[in-house]
Amino acid sequence: MFQDIPPEPAAVVQTVPAPPPPEQSINTAREVRVAAALTDAQIKVDTRFSGASIVLYGAVFNPTETPTDVVLVVRGPDETVRLVKKTRHNGVWLNSRPVVFEGAPGFYMTASTRPLADIADFGQLRRLGVGLDHLRINAPEEATTVTRYGVRDVVISRLGEDYLDWRRAVIRLKESAGLYKSNPKGVRFVDRGLFRAEVELPATAPTGIYYAEVWLFQQGAPISVSNMTLTVEKVGLERRIYQFAHRQPWLYGILCVLIAAGIGYLASRIFRNR
Repeated sequence: MFQDIPPEPAAVVQTVPAPPPPEQSINTAREVRVAAALTDAQIKVDTRFSGASIVLYGAVFNPTETPTDVVLVVRGPDETVRLVKKTRHNGVWLNSRPVVFEGAPGFYMTASTRPLADIADFGQLRRLGVGLDHLRINAPEEATTVTRYGVRDVVISRLGEDYLDWRRAVIRLKESAGLYKSNPKGVRFVDRGLFRAEVELPATAPTGIYYAEVWLFQQGAPISVSNMTLTVEKVGLERRIYQFAHRQPWLYGILCVLIAAGIGYLASRIFRNR
């Protein structure tokens, strides 16, 4: 006796689509760009602060055969710089009328894979404000004269032919204090496309927000830039004293005078009894 056996159903083959490549690989396959980050984006300053070293690391995505250069620029909060010039009158050396530059960065440094002059031309660096020779020091467009505490200060942005001399004086004083730096070999490639640099902050570094720019140059032109911020702030007792001095300056000044008078009185009594 024969029995019909129904045919076995045909095997169903399911095709699993391949996952798409990472988005980063798609984007960087057609463009040259740089990405960077800081190991520490917040520095706390107290009585034990003696400076800080921050590592910046990053990667260059370059699908072409043309080599690239990396330039790091770190600019601290702007502050007022007051300068005087020694002048000789009738055989006596006197201080000239003070010149005040408003908008000079309290900290400025550059680090690069090569000297800046080998990476880009003068005009390109000047337009970007990259390098101590091209540092932008903001000041009012017009010359003004103001009186503060009985002293006439000149806030000026154009001093004629003497402007460059005054500007160089600002940079020279900041360099001697360790607040302006330039390192033509401060950016090092540690592997293919991977680089690192160090930001050295001295103990006298001003508090506030710092702006870091990582420029990627190719054939003398800026191709990409990565922007970051760094915060340097006082903590503990220093922060409370700083806030009190700025929020209530008159009361802070009176307390300083009273404390100084009290210390002087105690010192006089101590030495009088000896």
